[in-house]
Amino acid sequence: MKKLKKIYDKETPSANDLVEYKANLDKLAPIATEEGDKIYYNFYKVSTPGIEMAILGPTANPSQLIKLFNPKSIEELAIAYNATLEYEKKVGKKVYTDEIVKDINSLKPILVNVAVNLGEAKKFKEAGDVLYSVYQLDKKDQDKLYYAASYAVNGLDYDKALSYYYELKQINYSGEGTIYWATNKASGKEETFNTKNERDIFVKTGTHEKPRDEKAESKKGEIYKNIALILVDKGKIDEAKAAVSEARKENPNDNSLILTEADLYLKLNDMATFTKLVNEALANDPNNKVLYFNLGVTSADANKLEEAEKHYKKAIEIDPNYFDALLNLSELKLRNDVPLVDAMNKLGTSEKDNKRYEILKAEREKNFKSVLPYLEKAVELQSDNESAKKTLLSVYNALEMTDKYKALKSKI
Repeated sequence: MKKLKKIYDKETPSANDLVEYKANLDKLAPIATEEGDKIYYNFYKVSTPGIEMAILGPTANPSQLIKLFNPKSIEELAIAYNATLEYEKKVGKKVYTDEIVKDINSLKPILVNVAVNLGEAKKFKEAGDVLYSVYQLDKKDQDKLYYAASYAVNGLDYDKALSYYYELKQINYSGEGTIYWATNKASGKEETFNTKNERDIFVKTGTHEKPRDEKAESKKGEIYKNIALILVDKGKIDEAKAAVSEARKENPNDNSLILTEADLYLKLNDMATFTKLVNEALANDPNNKVLYFNLGVTSADANKLEEAEKHYKKAIEIDPNYFDALLNLSELKLRNDVPLVDAMNKLGTSEKDNKRYEILKAEREKNFKSVLPYLEKAVELQSDNESAKKTLLSVYNALEMTDKYKALKSKI
């Protein structure tokens, strides 16, 4: 253990040190039978990736870090660190407590980057596992538990997602407050910090730059919504209703929770309850464009297209420059083109079919023209949005608006 501690304490260990470190771990494993010996054996064992990272130095790339700090090793690190902290608190003797706290602060940004890289590689389950372990390392950083749940949902790991959401509910997490951002100079990526003071320390030390603050809205509605959706997916309808009902009792005027309950009843095809809840939300905030937009999304997801169009148009009425509503309404109306094209493709060449073809063609043209002002306004508002521009191009092409098509095409 003295040999392990000596190597562990080195700021710049060598490759030979690593070989000796691992050899001593192997020797310690069978003889570490007392509680303290087991605790410190596990502590030294999970510290191995940190020593390997120190050998690699600042040139370590994301793939090397993912290899060193994989979901399993990070989970083991969290377990061993917490066990060491608890043991030293119990015996009243600090050996590595201060070092662990320091290590957690320095390792967290690295581990978060590992999770982000896994997420970018579509390895959502693994990314969620990493962030959950980061939360285990620092339970004050509750945002990491929230994002772990989100990754679990994206990875279709609903059992884990549900357990994470229940834990968020238990700790009464809302996510409301201020998010403190700064850009990591080494990676070029933005990272979040628990407090302004913590962020400012990193900026002052020179490892981070471009600090900015962002207001975070409450995520309680989303959390309860996802709990309900997962329970519905599992066929636990009564539990889903109970979860949302409980949330509503605590926050009766929270529109996000009203919408969550409305969404649940929409999925259950209980239109009477859905309509009642929608009207309740609108009564609370009749000029909330985001509320109407969310109602549009909810209705569109449930294939209630007329309802969705009505809500998107109301959002645009409140704010004519509401880009998301303009784009969503355009894409919603373009869904009407699919059945028209299908019907045209099924027609033959008889006189009757030719007449029917012309009628359908006119309907298509009418639909495209109805979409045009919304799409053009959206592109005017966000000229760099590729999705909006490509959709507008397809409409120009369908309407044979050659000049406008060429002009827009030249900007892509």
